[in-house]
This record gives sequence, structure tokens and C-alpha cells, in this order.
Amino acid sequence: MASATQLVAAFGACFFSNFNTRLIAGADEPLYQPAMANDPAMIFFRYDYPSSALHEVSHWCIAGDERRLLEDYGYWYESDTRDLLTQQEFERVEVKPQAVECVLHWAAGLPFRVSVDNLSLPDYDATHFERAVMMQVGLYIRSGLPERADVFSRYLLAQRCPNVLFDEFLKRQYEDYCR
Repeated sequence: MASATQLVAAFGACFFSNFNTRLIAGADEPLYQPAMANDPAMIFFRYDYPSSALHEVSHWCIAGDERRLLEDYGYWYESDTRDLLTQQEFERVEVKPQAVECVLHWAAGLPFRVSVDNLSLPDYDATHFERAVMMQVGLYIRSGLPERADVFSRYLLAQRCPNVLFDEFLKRQYEDYCR
């Protein structure tokens, strides 16, 4: 299983030279800051939590060139006290990032679970959201991951299991998860 330190090093190895972006642990709150003058872009994740790192990286892997010029990619963030309607909108925009996050977790040898990121709905049933995320994972398996997600997930798996074929691994993980 990958640690936060290993994920930071892997991200740097994969992306620093081509994307001038660093993954940084220890933040109280996650944040993406675009590159400025002589400073690289920075993806901050919470404390030393590997899942936080992979969640933030998944957003970066999906964000296009223009979004990566904006703080937090120009996305809105609603606190974790969303009402049901706002929660449904949150989930709609989180399906693809969380599908990428799922693949990154598997490649890093970490368990994955969807995050509804909402403390105000303690009895909320996220089964439909989990199904939507897994459907997107299935689409990614069939049609291909976003390029940076593909690079990073293959790198993570190769660090742990150098003799395992990524595509076969991913299909097997998906089948096991969906049972």
C-alpha cells in the first residue's frame, strides 16, 4: 500500500518536468494553486492522507489546460452541509473524478470508497452514487482513462507490482469490486 510520501514522490516523477506541478502533503484543507512566476503549480492535500492525495490528483488529471490556470480549477465548493438538491449536483460533477480516484486507489494498493463529503445527511444512502461512479470506471476501462490518470495509475501499479499487466489488473479489480 502506498503512503502519502510515496504518492508525492510518484507524482513528482510522473509530472513535475512536463507539467511543473507538485503534490504537497500537510494542508488543513485541499487546494490547487496554479503556477505563478517562478513557482510551480501546487496540489495541496489534507495532512498525510493518501486518499486525500489521490482525490486531489484525480481532479488534476481531469482538469484541462484552462482549468489548471485557475485556483481550484475554477470549481465551486459547497460546504459539507449541503441540502439534498445541492448534494445531487455535487455527485453529478464528482462521478468522473471519483472514478479516476477509484482506479488510482486500486493501482496504489489502497481500498476505495466513494465520498459524499456531506456531514449534514448522516443517514444518506449513497448507493446510487457508488453505482454511477462504478459505471464510469467501467467506461474508463472500455474507452481509456484520461491521459494523466492513465500515466499515474500505471506508474503506481508498476511500483508495487512490476510484472502485472495494468489492463488485466484493472479489469480484475473492477470485476471483484462489482461482485
